[in-house]
Amino acid sequence: MARYQYETSPRKLEPDFIPNRTSKKSKDLQRERELKEKIKQEAKERAKQKRAAVVLKKKVVVYIAIIFAMLLVVSYRNSLITEDFNKVKSLKAELATLQKENQQTQVSLESNLNLSKIEEEAKSRLGMQKLTNDQKIYINLPKKDYIQSSTDSTDVTSTEKSWLEKIIEKIKGN
Repeated sequence: MARYQYETSPRKLEPDFIPNRTSKKSKDLQRERELKEKIKQEAKERAKQKRAAVVLKKKVVVYIAIIFAMLLVVSYRNSLITEDFNKVKSLKAELATLQKENQQTQVSLESNLNLSKIEEEAKSRLGMQKLTNDQKIYINLPKKDYIQSSTDSTDVTSTEKSWLEKIIEKIKGN
């Protein structure tokens, strides 16, 4: 509907809707162009989405690989720690065994070093007996010193002469 202005001369205002007075063919062509542009834009958007999806997949794969590598390193480190712990445990067990053997050997030595035990073994195994007063002989030694002094002179023999002196003697001897 047209609106009118109430003044001295009525004027007609522009209508709200302006009909397009182009031909049907031009409308169809314009629609086709718009559709083609829409299709191109949608294709571009799909291509962008595909690229974004590929990049996202690559990032996910890289993150998974990094996490896997980190877990592998942690697992390897834990295996080394466990191996060292087992070595320490076995060495402690070996030490305890050796200490126990050492204590047993020490007890055995102490029991064998008992004088009454030694005397008993000497009588039973070797048939030994205690000395009687008739078997004891006492001797008196003079209080003279039996050490030879170093001030005595020694003769130099031919074996102690140097090779040069031996050669000189042979030359003089001929």
